[in-house]
Amino acid sequence: MYIPDLYKNENQEEIQNFLHENGFAILVNQTNGKLWATHIPLILDKNDLGKDILVGHVSKENPQGESFSNNTDVLAVFSGPHSYISSSWYDHENVPTWNYLAVHVYGKAKVLNHDEAVNSLKKLVDKYEKNSKKPVRVEDLSKKTMMEARGIIAFEIEITSIEAVKKISQNRDKKNHENIISELENTGDFNAKQIASEMKKSKKI
Repeated sequence: MYIPDLYKNENQEEIQNFLHENGFAILVNQTNGKLWATHIPLILDKNDLGKDILVGHVSKENPQGESFSNNTDVLAVFSGPHSYISSSWYDHENVPTWNYLAVHVYGKAKVLNHDEAVNSLKKLVDKYEKNSKKPVRVEDLSKKTMMEARGIIAFEIEITSIEAVKKISQNRDKKNHENIISELENTGDFNAKQIASEMKKSKKI
């Protein structure tokens, strides 16, 4: 991913939090000789050696799962809030742009066995059920329902590199930076407000 130095995010704690909070990713690889992308939730976890990994699954009907045995290289794209930035918000003439946060994770995919697949499902369900009034637990599902787990290919991704971008008007002076925040908040758009919040965290002095 091309990232100008000004917008590179190398804060590992921020990146990990971002991956935990924006877990719905696009998984990309070469499948049957062409680029293939699948939209799936991925969980940031650790393997037995304490190294960071991503864990997820695809349907057995999805050719991407079968491709992991021939080509293990994958890219997981995680997107965060984003918003259009109008140049009418500046005190000088310039071009419009776009503010956004994103993380690209590169790695090697390895297919999991059935028991490991079920364990990964437990982690996924537990993560997203934790705020439910009546949380679903994989352990409580019937054998009949759990037969559906036979229809997935679960995998873990050994992370080889991470690239993170945080483009939030770092190139603007204090006056314009504050005005952009104000304009974003006034749009009423969810993503715009999220970008405004990120800008506030790194507010210029």
